[in-house]
Amino acid sequence: MRLWDHPLSGNDLRQCLRIATGATLGFTFNKVMGWDNGVFFTVTPMLLLGMIPVISAHAARQMIASAVVCGLEVGILGGLFGGHPGMMTIIAFFLFLSKFACMSKGPLFLFGANSVINLSIMLHFASYPTTDLNVLITDNIVACFLSVLIAYLVTFLIPDLEPRQPPPRPAEPKKSHRLRHEALMGSVMATLSFVVFQIADLQDSLSAQATTVLMLFPMHWNGAMGYARKRAMGTIMGVTFGLISQILLYDWSDTLLFVIPLLWIGLMIFGYMHCKESSGSGAGFGGMTTLGILFGQYLAPDGDLVFSALYRVSSIFGAIVITLTVAYAVHRILNRFEATRFGPVES
Repeated sequence: MRLWDHPLSGNDLRQCLRIATGATLGFTFNKVMGWDNGVFFTVTPMLLLGMIPVISAHAARQMIASAVVCGLEVGILGGLFGGHPGMMTIIAFFLFLSKFACMSKGPLFLFGANSVINLSIMLHFASYPTTDLNVLITDNIVACFLSVLIAYLVTFLIPDLEPRQPPPRPAEPKKSHRLRHEALMGSVMATLSFVVFQIADLQDSLSAQATTVLMLFPMHWNGAMGYARKRAMGTIMGVTFGLISQILLYDWSDTLLFVIPLLWIGLMIFGYMHCKESSGSGAGFGGMTTLGILFGQYLAPDGDLVFSALYRVSSIFGAIVITLTVAYAVHRILNRFEATRFGPVES
């Protein structure tokens, strides 16, 4: 579906406003409080408001549960086995496997998706001696609770114009072999990503690391291929807007009064694209997350976005090519066995 094929309804416009306002509120709260890990506070609200058109108690419970469960897993298991890379890799695989199994089955998709992102980021950064593990876990939990509160607030202030139709139910439940294929493919790829980023000591490649995980959300090879193209397009647009913002800000990047309107405008543009695509994780969603990472993690008074933005482009493109290559190989291997077969690889 082309970007302009989906008409934008009144409800879609309200969702754009909720995404832009919610993520900007999370960013502002983090900067006003002077806390670290601003990416959690900026990206988590857009993840919740972008993937779930209207907040519900079920979605809120999943977001909060994912933060608490991942915090316990990283705090306990990472604390006990963090100094044993081999054991930690095995533990990471089984943690990812449980989360991708939740995603594959459907009802707990948001819990699994947010858990995979949280685990991937926190397990990686928790291994560095300069990282305060307690601060990392606390910031993630606070960001998830705050994101739920923000989602309810913006939904109350910017409600839908008319009731939404429930999403269509699948014609038939997934077969057990497909469930195993999706869970194993996701967990193997996420674990390999964790190992590569650990061995290569890529502490400053958060965007690339997030890309390797987000590409797995379609849960199959063909979906990963389609997402890769959209992610690349979204990254270019997000980085371009970030560079334009840096030029406009010049050395005023520490002045929230100037930063906040630019972030809101950018998120509104990419939120509009996200709703127009109506395809889950598309170019618009990629642009939003790229902008959220640039503003939330790398915009600071003592630095600028230029180097970070250009580095994001090169690292993300490299991550896309490598992830697709390995994903294709894993897909083909799993398809060789009837118990883990998804289907033929489409050319």
